[in-house]
Amino acid sequence: MTEKPSSKPGDQREFVKRSSLYQEFLAEREEILRHKWLESERLGTDIGFERALLDWIRKHRDGWRTARRNPDEKDAEGSSA
Repeated sequence: MTEKPSSKPGDQREFVKRSSLYQEFLAEREEILRHKWLESERLGTDIGFERALLDWIRKHRDGWRTARRNPDEKDAEGSSA
């Protein structure tokens, strides 16, 4: 008796890459890396990923998530100023 695999590993990887959770993770990681670069430039030394991560979470994460969930509010605020 031969067991039939439920799906191929490549199919599972593609499913993960297309998932909204993974896309959100990638977008957040990109923002953290941008923050790391900006802060490192400002301070004149590499602050490292962990410090950038913790600083970004503390200072920017809530606003960033709100803006991603409600992009129309950001546009409305910008047009009224």
